[in-house]
Amino acid sequence: MNLRTLLLGLALALAAPTARAEVLVFAAASLKGPMDRIAAQFDDVVVSYGGSGTLARQVSLGAPADLVLLANTDWMDVLIEGAHVDEGTVVDFASNRLVLIGPKGATPVALQADALRLALGEGRLAVGLTQAVPAGIYAKAALQSLGLWDGAQDRLAEVDNVRAALALVARGQTPLGIVYRTDTRVSDAVVELAEFPVQSHPPIRYLGALTKTGNADAQAVLDYLNSPEGQTILAEAGFLPPPDVAQ
Repeated sequence: MNLRTLLLGLALALAAPTARAEVLVFAAASLKGPMDRIAAQFDDVVVSYGGSGTLARQVSLGAPADLVLLANTDWMDVLIEGAHVDEGTVVDFASNRLVLIGPKGATPVALQADALRLALGEGRLAVGLTQAVPAGIYAKAALQSLGLWDGAQDRLAEVDNVRAALALVARGQTPLGIVYRTDTRVSDAVVELAEFPVQSHPPIRYLGALTKTGNADAQAVLDYLNSPEGQTILAEAGFLPPPDVAQ
């Protein structure tokens, strides 16, 4: 090989785009426990966690995710309508329950205006952003359904994902919070005080879909979520089957 051929080969190699070896998954923050376990079943799977609204906006702006796992149908619809995901790959894979939490040692709270006001005292109610974060969207719907919204809407501490709402209660920064039941398993500093009726909010649906860059490796991760092994991991973390089965 002469010098000219060597230099030409080097130039072509440098000019070629660098391929990502891993499958990049964007997943709702509430999925962290089971998704860490599921990702460990594969080589080169990287998971980035956040609020579903934030993740959906990032994907719509061109973030290089291969697989998106969201906790809300509306945000998945945004990605479908914008052709950011392959609609044919969309699947429901889990559900959850919405609960009111307080610090360890707190006593149950009736989901009634006077009881909620008394339990809050001078504090605030930690929730996900009620216009963007699925847990916050469900929380607003539940409070409205139960006639509690008018008394609570000015007392909210809104944060950008459900785990941040959990953290506010765990650190004693707010006396109450609304999170998913599965979130209560990740902190010994909080307890469940009440469960919101299933009928008080839209079904909690976790959906997954491949983006336009998703390949067979990404599809394998999505398939695993709905496999008996994947569903067992989700169930061990407290997740329920998809709404058509669970609700």
